[in-house]
Amino acid sequence: MKVLFVVNTKSGSRLEENLKTIIQSDAENKNYEYLIYDLPETILEKEILKKINHYKPDILAAAGGDGTINLIASLIHKTPLPLLIIPTGSANGMASELKIGNKIDYALSLLTDGVEQHIDVLKINNKVCIHLADVGLNARIVKRFEEDPARGLWIYAKYLFREVFLIKKNKFIIEIDGKKIKLHAVSLTFANASKYGTGAVINPVGKIDDGKFELVVVKPFPRIKLLSIAWKMFRNKLQTSEYVQVHSCSKLHIHASKLTTLQVDGEIIGKVREIQAEIIPSCLTLLVPPPEAE
Repeated sequence: MKVLFVVNTKSGSRLEENLKTIIQSDAENKNYEYLIYDLPETILEKEILKKINHYKPDILAAAGGDGTINLIASLIHKTPLPLLIIPTGSANGMASELKIGNKIDYALSLLTDGVEQHIDVLKINNKVCIHLADVGLNARIVKRFEEDPARGLWIYAKYLFREVFLIKKNKFIIEIDGKKIKLHAVSLTFANASKYGTGAVINPVGKIDDGKFELVVVKPFPRIKLLSIAWKMFRNKLQTSEYVQVHSCSKLHIHASKLTTLQVDGEIIGKVREIQAEIIPSCLTLLVPPPEAE
């Protein structure tokens, strides 16, 4: 077995300095070949593809946060090459979704003990999304977070607190399966998965392999209701909120009345007015915990 590890050494604050030692020890214990490729400051997709094509791994392992996983997934979706997530970023939402958690040793154990799962990929304005994308409130928080050199959940919480007092609504025209909906919202989430890395469930009906994605609409709400909405998210009861709508779909188009920030898997794409989203079923292979380990 040959494993290519693509490592983002600048991702998050919890990348262990001895990651290479951990990988070396794991490879010796399990008797597999490996190569480590550290992502450079300026990432060139063609260089990553060159490494993959030259080394010809049986498994590709990506060490980083959701942005790193998105990068690698965008290069190998529609291929049979299995991807293993090594959670070392400040945001590890997809690892949480797959029940890998934040343990590097456990993630490495899946090289031999994991099973393959074919998951859907969401395309948003031609950008691959494997986890969650947003416009509105959370996207602005992610933008502030991205601009801050510090990392961690406390930094994210700092910007969440600030944005709550600057909540902005936007008017959207949404077309789903030929049906048009007009509404005001403070946030729209395009959810291939169900929850954020914090454990907060934004999409109670989300499954990453059902051939659908959900549009989660958060309508304008009184600030006094923020804690109630947050409580429902962490109790997987968001769908019971009067300020939330969930629409399952395979394709949609959205027009915003004013420019709004779009983030995809924790990376800011920019300000947009038009959004096209479409699901691509079962086009990415992941190594995940076996059913009995869930």
